Amino acid sequence: MHKKGFVYLVGAGCGSADLITVRGLRLLQSCDAVVYDDLIDPALLAQAAHAEQHPAGKRCGRHSMPQSEINSLLVRLGQSGKTVVRLKGGDPFVFGRGGEEFLALQAAGGPTEVADGACCCHLRPSAIAD
Repeated sequence: MHKKGFVYLVGAGCGSADLITVRGLRLLQSCDAVVYDDLIDPALLAQAAHAEQHPAGKRCGRHSMPQSEINSLLVRLGQSGKTVVRLKGGDPFVFGRGGEEFLALQAAGGPTEVADGACCCHLRPSAIAD
């Protein structure tokens, strides 16, 4: 029987590795592949050292790969039976193109779920108050 893959869009929190949610960390620790963004804390990748790692970051006009290729990679990994974490800085839907990735995965018929990250608009004001 062929294992059915699953793709999780996981928000990594804003900056520091300890801002990822418990759920996001558990998914990262148990995934088969991680497709990650440039804005994550690199320490998070150690939590997925066992997994295939695919950089898919965009920074200052330099793209590891175009968005269409990221979408295709997520679909291909999920269809190959892997549990995939798409690790995005902050919240997957705030400046993160998570909507496009989610729609591409849904159009391909692959099971997809979102594990929201902590958004900086909620975290940074509390850090300033300290």
